[in-house]
Amino acid sequence: MVTLNALHYIYILMVLIVMGTMIARRDTVLPCIVGLFVIGFAYSGKFVTTIQIMFNALVAAGTEFLGIITVIALVVAMSKAMSATGIDALIARPAQKLMVTPEITFFVVGFGMMVVAWFVWPSPAVALIGALVVPVAVRAGLPVIGAAIAMNLFGHGIALSSDWIIQGAPGITAKAAGLKDPTIITSHGAPLFITMAVVTVGVAFYMLKKDMKANKEKYANEALAYAETAAVAEPSGAAKLFAVIIPLVFIADVVAMLTLDLKGGDATALIGGTALVLMSLIAAIEFKGEALEKVTDFVRDGFMFGIKVFAPVIVIGAFFFLGSEGTAKAILGKEATGLLTDIGLFLSQNTPLSAAPVAFIQLIIGGITGLDGSGFSGLPLVGGLAQTFSTAINGDVGVLGALGQISAVWVGGGTIIPWGLIPVAAICGVEPMELARRNFIPVMLGFLATTIVAIFLI
Repeated sequence: MVTLNALHYIYILMVLIVMGTMIARRDTVLPCIVGLFVIGFAYSGKFVTTIQIMFNALVAAGTEFLGIITVIALVVAMSKAMSATGIDALIARPAQKLMVTPEITFFVVGFGMMVVAWFVWPSPAVALIGALVVPVAVRAGLPVIGAAIAMNLFGHGIALSSDWIIQGAPGITAKAAGLKDPTIITSHGAPLFITMAVVTVGVAFYMLKKDMKANKEKYANEALAYAETAAVAEPSGAAKLFAVIIPLVFIADVVAMLTLDLKGGDATALIGGTALVLMSLIAAIEFKGEALEKVTDFVRDGFMFGIKVFAPVIVIGAFFFLGSEGTAKAILGKEATGLLTDIGLFLSQNTPLSAAPVAFIQLIIGGITGLDGSGFSGLPLVGGLAQTFSTAINGDVGVLGALGQISAVWVGGGTIIPWGLIPVAAICGVEPMELARRNFIPVMLGFLATTIVAIFLI
């Protein structure tokens, strides 16, 4: 049995303060810094050690985010080179034929993101879709926040939570639930995945349409600004050649990911390295004698963009990483436990069991484990709980596992917590807090509808 102590209750209080600050649409960096100090002092009882814990937490968070910061910086650097030479406009021309209205464009961006994310996972998919499609989408009249919403919900929500192709998420959940076949999670949970997708995307699209109608002039000016950035001189022959080569190279990356079984960080590294090589080649061929300085400018701009976006997120992430056992041990010491994991287990052990409460417990615990920004860290817990709950109420373990998986990934994978949706926000150039706020109501309604469906299927 898990027993909560003073440290857990202090952490719960600080989480509530941070969440309340978010709801009030205020910045959460200071509350997270206070949270790091309070937790550090409550754990160590020593002022000097507390100060060290605060610094170590930031280092741990920065280390966790470094790969994402780097790939975003390199993709932005490549995008700068493409924009400066008109290559991005050339690549975008075929997509313009599909993106005839903002409404159609929303779903073109979303489905494109979903399909690529199914095969290579969302992080590298963000780099691909963001660099090649988003500028065209905005020029077609879709607000940049709308493009970010589509990429985020379809990629980090629908694709990552269902994970039909790679089956990383259902594999972890199934193993923890005592199932040998991950398809039990995907097949039994199919109605849940579909419900979550339809309700969330439907509500988000409806809210976006209302916003576009209310701010028609603002978004028209935004599209015009993007169009003006695309109005460069007639591209050179080399630029036209690059416009053909770049999509083919990224397609080759996707093929390599599939054939070499590259996933997660390995897949992201391939995309980032490709962006670095392409940016260098564009600069060398297009700018010739000025290439040395141009490469420096592009790389500097890329990393300045990445650091600017991630600076507050590193602090916020540092606080919530205390909830995950692996990072908590790195920050607090070897004796530390995952505070969020402990809280989730405590809830599961102290609540009456029947179909309805079990479904909501599974949903809540999955969401709690996702607050550390890792959609997969909570999957072993929700998988184990699915096995326990299904035995206790004679329910469907596949449905329970899928429900917990949806909750953990949609929260932790990055749709409603600012520190989890940074890749999309960064590549689209929108504020993470704004994107999280836009997603909050659609995702919450999706959770409610999905849980109701789960109650009938359990």
